Amino acid sequence: MFEHGGIRFGITPTCWTNDDFPLVGDRIPFEQVVSEMALAGFEGCSVGHNYPTDVGELRAALELRGLQVSEPWASAYFTVAAMADRSVEEFRHQTRFIKDLGGTDIGLAELGHAVHQQPIALKANKPVFDDGQWTAMIEGLHTLGKIAAGEGMRLCYHPHMGTGVQDRAEIDRLMTDTDPELVHLLLDTGHTYWSGADPLAVVQDHVERIAHVHLKDIRREVMVECDARGSSFHEAVMAGVFAVPGDGDIDFVPILQALSDAGFEGWLVVEAEQDPARHRPLTQAKRAREYLRAVTGR
Repeated sequence: MFEHGGIRFGITPTCWTNDDFPLVGDRIPFEQVVSEMALAGFEGCSVGHNYPTDVGELRAALELRGLQVSEPWASAYFTVAAMADRSVEEFRHQTRFIKDLGGTDIGLAELGHAVHQQPIALKANKPVFDDGQWTAMIEGLHTLGKIAAGEGMRLCYHPHMGTGVQDRAEIDRLMTDTDPELVHLLLDTGHTYWSGADPLAVVQDHVERIAHVHLKDIRREVMVECDARGSSFHEAVMAGVFAVPGDGDIDFVPILQALSDAGFEGWLVVEAEQDPARHRPLTQAKRAREYLRAVTGR
């Protein structure tokens, strides 16, 4: 699998800390996070809220541990009033930041009307964009995609639970309505599965658009219980709905094989928002890397 090479394994800080809920893992210092990422055998990482904001300081800390930045995160708000310019400004900032660190991919989601950071039932309150909001988002994404392409970078859209682009129909519409040269797909297996879609089918149907992958597992029993209870995103995360690959119920072998067969090249990034007090981050990171090594031979 992936005999052609061209893939790199990364991990996000969400096993240790959480950008949506900064109090989760807030006592774990940045240096511990990146040291344990390297110790677990990863080549790269995304950028978390407790990372240094000075490019030189961050570059030195990562190079010391043999790590590269896989992607930063940018949020867009094109579906709400008076936020288009600010969304573009934030994206330009993140583009400059990641370019200075040698990265090429920027993960992004439209968070206008999103509910995943609110203490309310996640699925029941998911936003549904009307045609006007959808058009505004697509036009905004094309603007950002041109900015990224102009810098030799890629905008990678991340369908996300609790947002207006979450389920399979919305992913399909996003792929249909956007220019494939400007808007790429960031496949997140966990969010896709939780939304009710089949991650493997998304790969099979949209593999030519996939530029970046988050490998996130789901504990199905927890997911079902949280959905039945009407849990918020935070409640579900703290209950353990997400897991690292190999510790949940998603079968990653056919997903990874389909990506390999299509010649996918780029970052395969482990992600699992978890409570570090319940799931020891280094143990989880090592488990994920060992699982991926066993499955891919890499």
